[in-house]
Amino acid sequence: MQLAVRRLPEADFARIVNLGLPQDLERIEATRYDPQSLAFQEEAEPFERPVLERLTRRPYRDIAFRRKVREAYGYRCAMSGLMLRNGGGRPEVQAAHIRPVDSMGSDSVRNRLALSGTLHWMFDRGLISVADDNETILVSRNKVPDDVEKRLLRPDCKLWKPEDPENWPSPKNLRWHRENVFGQVIGDEPISWS
Repeated sequence: MQLAVRRLPEADFARIVNLGLPQDLERIEATRYDPQSLAFQEEAEPFERPVLERLTRRPYRDIAFRRKVREAYGYRCAMSGLMLRNGGGRPEVQAAHIRPVDSMGSDSVRNRLALSGTLHWMFDRGLISVADDNETILVSRNKVPDDVEKRLLRPDCKLWKPEDPENWPSPKNLRWHRENVFGQVIGDEPISWS
């Protein structure tokens, strides 16, 4: 019979532990959360963080694009109709790609929807989309509970569109989203609404 794990002699185990842990580990642990030891320190010691240098390659994204999309929708979520602002008065609406950049989506206002953070997350994961009439909001009924839908979407389930028709979402991009993202949960973890 063969074991799946090799047994270590006590001496080898002790050697591994001693090499991997500091010799004064007990003292370090004893004083780590001791408020009295902190009270006697005159000043905090500087902490030197390591600096990492990275070179990345990714598709270029137009920085002004986000602002243009938010302005086109009047800083209002296209699916909830709400105009939410944070404590600093800044709008909380995000510019969500309909067809993502990594799927050859453009940085055009017509390839974006202004969405709240939660609806943006749901849209990117295929839980919601827009029907072929380009205004009715589709919901993946087997993945989104009714109460979530009622609380997050406009009562008429119609898309809030920009005043200028030239900024309306592209029917071609909406079709791409329906055919390639809607109904398919992206990610490994099951969605929990509780």
